[in-house]
Amino acid sequence: MPKINKYTDISEVERESKKDYIDRHSPFIHCENEAKKGEKFSVTVKMGNEYSHPDDFDHYIANMALYNGETLLARADFVAGTLGNEKNHAEVTFNIVPTTSKLKLVAQAYCTKHGVWESTPVIVAVD
Repeated sequence: MPKINKYTDISEVERESKKDYIDRHSPFIHCENEAKKGEKFSVTVKMGNEYSHPDDFDHYIANMALYNGETLLARADFVAGTLGNEKNHAEVTFNIVPTTSKLKLVAQAYCTKHGVWESTPVIVAVD
C-alpha cells in the first residue's frame, strides 16, 4: 500500500523550500458548506494553494480523486503536458449528487515523483 502524505499547516514550517514542497503537492477542496440532497453539487479540487506544481514528462500530477469518507465519488486522470509543460495548479471541478445527510469530502492526488497526497477533510451539510 502506498504511503499517503497529508497536508501540514505551512505556517508551522520554517524553511521556505519545505513550505513549497508541502503546498504544491497538497490537494485543496473548494465548495459551498451546504448542499441539497438529490441536486447537483460542484466541488473543485486544486493542487497547491500558494505554490504551483511542475508539469514535466517525469514529474506531474497524474490524477486527482474525490471521496466521501471511503467511497470514491469521482476521479480525473492527466498526462504529462496537460498544463503546457509549465508549473501551474492542476484543477478539476466534479459535479456530484449528494444522497446522504452530510458529506465528508477528501481529495487525493498522485504526483508521479512524490506519491499520493491527501487533503484536509471538508464537511458539507446536506438538506
